[in-house]
Amino acid sequence: MYLMDNPNDKRQKAIPKTRLGRLSRVARIAGGVAGGMLAEGARQLADGNRPKMSDMILTPGNAGRVAKQLSAMRGAAMKVGQLLSMETDGLLPEELSNILAQLRDNAYSMPSDQLEQMLLATYGENWRDSFNNFDPNPIAAASIGQVHRATTLDAEDIVLKIQYPGVSESIDSDVDNIAWLLKISNLLPKHMDITALLADAKQQLREEADYLAEGVHLATFYQTLIDDERYVVPWYYDDLSSETILAMEYVEGDPIEAQVNLAQQQRDELMCNLFELVFRELFELRLMQTDPNFANYRYQTDSGQLVLLDFGATRSFKAEFVVDYKRLIRAVIAHDDDAVVDAADRLGYAASDASEQYRRFLVDIFYIALEPFAFDGEFDFASSQLSERLSELSDEAYGFKEFWQTPPTDILYLHRKLGGTFLLATKMRAKVNCHQLVSPWITRLR
Repeated sequence: MYLMDNPNDKRQKAIPKTRLGRLSRVARIAGGVAGGMLAEGARQLADGNRPKMSDMILTPGNAGRVAKQLSAMRGAAMKVGQLLSMETDGLLPEELSNILAQLRDNAYSMPSDQLEQMLLATYGENWRDSFNNFDPNPIAAASIGQVHRATTLDAEDIVLKIQYPGVSESIDSDVDNIAWLLKISNLLPKHMDITALLADAKQQLREEADYLAEGVHLATFYQTLIDDERYVVPWYYDDLSSETILAMEYVEGDPIEAQVNLAQQQRDELMCNLFELVFRELFELRLMQTDPNFANYRYQTDSGQLVLLDFGATRSFKAEFVVDYKRLIRAVIAHDDDAVVDAADRLGYAASDASEQYRRFLVDIFYIALEPFAFDGEFDFASSQLSERLSELSDEAYGFKEFWQTPPTDILYLHRKLGGTFLLATKMRAKVNCHQLVSPWITRLR
């Protein structure tokens, strides 16, 4: 979810709702890329250079065209760009990675006529009678919906997350169209198979587009954490919610990434609480909010409480997966290469079938990725350079293209959450003894 600094100065763009309309948008992207290639080729020839195909495709102008059109389409199209930018970071050409990253921070709002259409569908012709007040200016926007403030007839402050029209109906066709675009434009390395990633994007969007299911997750986390004073979860208004509109309590809070100037002890405590929540989600609940976007958290300065928002990307993990991930963490802590490979096999990586060099590469990836859990002491995220070291090691993946695979789906979701938490801890310059926090959870496999 992306917060709008000035909701009165927002960008509006109608969302194409029909399959043909969305396909034409993709065709427009392809046409723009082709035109950009011709222009870049002509420019390089004029400069006396012999242009390469990759140089003509991966120009800032071309990638910018892709990002702009995906942002305008929202829905599955924008989500695929987000997934690619987060899940293949370090494996994509730098130019494409930089532009796809724009989709993490870029979203239009829908115009008033489409907003009215969605409200009418849920509340009927007299939808205004359902509220004391409704603010037509969104306070936040994301890939599949935008957020508006309102007050109930009982004068309670709430927010409505309102889905963009046509999103749920367009999921499969959108993802297939984007896959076609990526294929014909050569915007991805030829050896990269993203079939599993695209299938996962479809499934994830179906889940995120069901706001009644998200409401159930919201209510579950509310009940689970109601007695833990460290966290605040909004109340879910099921009587005002539908498959396309989610109503919840409005909770005050400041952007969590803006808390970088808190005292060191406060920043450490904030991140400690967040890591404890991650471990509880994984090892106790086996139910995790997997979207790592910073905007899904707010911070209440006076109370020091962490506000938890947006449960659309909540995922349930099987007990067997959780046990196997415990094995992986234990193996990394023990620095046992064979045990790491065995755990990776159990989790679906098929590491034992690969070459010895690839197994070494995979083991090294896990040692760096889970280093905060293995380090017995306060881990200094700011000085660790985790992201940089992982990126450098990921460059070696090109040498193992016959073994490279999209991570198993459960791992992909979990590592998105862990990676986002590590990134926030780095931004907060936090020092956290993650080893001490995780150890009680992995003492027993069951």
